[in-house]
Order: sequence, then structure tokens, then C-alpha cells
Amino acid sequence: MTNALEIDSAKLIEKAAMKLKADKVAKPEYISYVKSGAGKERVPQSEDFWYVRCASILRQTYKEGPVGVNRLRTRYGNRVNHSVTRHHHAKAGGSIIKDAFDALEKIGYLEKTKGGRKITSKGRSFLDKIATDVAKGE
Repeated sequence: MTNALEIDSAKLIEKAAMKLKADKVAKPEYISYVKSGAGKERVPQSEDFWYVRCASILRQTYKEGPVGVNRLRTRYGNRVNHSVTRHHHAKAGGSIIKDAFDALEKIGYLEKTKGGRKITSKGRSFLDKIATDVAKGE
């Protein structure tokens, strides 16, 4: 059986995002109106941004073990483009990551531990089933 780390992450995240959207993961109302971080100029253009971010957070938790909001803020951050001075790294917004954690905890894919959020066996099997489907489709 194929696991989530053995296949292309972009394909896995795309399929998982479609599955999360079909499972009706609760999408906050403000997502359509806010930027994803201080380094961005505009709001995300994709209608499925929330589901893609949730799927990506689920994969990162699968891959790196217990993770917290601050580590993922660094992971999803980007370079701030200054006109005169050098470029610097800006962290992503924390409320989107926190709300994604809450939504994934609510459906039972993540759980809170002392060291951060950890993937549950239900979340692990969710990603492994999608990985198997992606591997068969290739």
C-alpha cells in the first residue's frame, strides 16, 4: 500500500482538497476577504484556497509530526518585495492556520498534544487512501 510520502505532493494535495470540499469541511466566512499573510498584496484568487491549505496542513502534519502554528507560519510565508531595501521573509497569517487546525480537529483528522497538533489514525488513513488512489491513477 502506498503512503502519502511516496507520491507527488501536488497531486496528493489537489485530490485531498477536493475530498475535503466534498466532505463539507467548515470554511470560515472571512476567507474570501483576507490576505494569507503580510507578504502578500492581494487575497488568494483561487476559490478552493481554503481546502488546498487544509490539505497542505494535513500533509505537513503527517510528514513532520507534531507541528504548531508558528512553524507553519514560517513554512507558508514568503519574501516581502521592497523597492529600495533587500528582500526579507514575512510569516504567513496565523488565524488561517489556526482555523484550519480547528476544522481538521473537528472532523477527527488532527488532535492537540503538548508539542503541537498531531495527525490521528483517521487522518493518516485518509491521506494514505488518497495516495493509493493517486498511485493507481498514474
